[in-house]
Amino acid sequence: MKSLSKIMATFAMVFVFTACEAQIKNEKKENVKIYGNCNMCKSTIEKAGNINKIAKVEWNKDTKMAAIAYDQKATNLDAVLKRIALAGYDSDSFRAPDDVYAKLPECCQYERAIKTSAKTEMAHTGHSGHDMKATEQKNQSLKAVFDNYFDVKDALVKTDGKLASEKAKGLVKAVTAVKMNELNTEEHNVWMKVLNNLKEDAEHIVETTDAKHQRDHFITLSKSVYELLKVSKYEVPVYYQFCPMANDGKGANWLSKENAVKNPYYGSQMLTCGKTVETIK
Repeated sequence: MKSLSKIMATFAMVFVFTACEAQIKNEKKENVKIYGNCNMCKSTIEKAGNINKIAKVEWNKDTKMAAIAYDQKATNLDAVLKRIALAGYDSDSFRAPDDVYAKLPECCQYERAIKTSAKTEMAHTGHSGHDMKATEQKNQSLKAVFDNYFDVKDALVKTDGKLASEKAKGLVKAVTAVKMNELNTEEHNVWMKVLNNLKEDAEHIVETTDAKHQRDHFITLSKSVYELLKVSKYEVPVYYQFCPMANDGKGANWLSKENAVKNPYYGSQMLTCGKTVETIK
């Protein structure tokens, strides 16, 4: 009976993993060794690697093997393994930072077979040579996202719904063009967090010329762009501004390349309503 129970439990795990994988588009599957000891390790490894509808990790504490399924157009295996390494767990490609490993509970401190090498601590150290070139290319792709966001904002300042819809098409295109494997770890983590909302809000603005409806989505769009801009860099200072009247009196923020307030939520009705609450450099 115990053997039958184990078999049924195994089938149940396979079914659950398969069901989760079915939600992942452009799916690619790989099996990778990740070092760890116990069920606590399993929980941490899977939490670090999992991203809703983007990546799914199932780790076996006995074999130390992880079954990883991911959307190959949205991320890649290295990005998943970097996140797991930053949580304290080595793979054959990336070594966890020593200080993070040292903070793991004693029962989770596995025997480290992987020594520091060329690829192992990329996720925690700086860039040089080829990496700097990749960073410059990456910044250009994120710059396109920011540039198109500012174009949408300017159209809403004019209360021009048709123009805002057109500019949002450029934003959708820029978001789609970003290659996540070119982002650094911090940017990648934020990108994965905001990507779905970023696309959804931009697409909604494309689909209507009603400036009021566009402004509703611009509120949450601005939140996503703000989170991304905080971990990236733009060519000039960016001003995070706030209008207390927007969003039915709840207040709402937006981002601008100008310190002077030009309110995208009211346009000419209350063009200067608001203030700069943060400068991002």
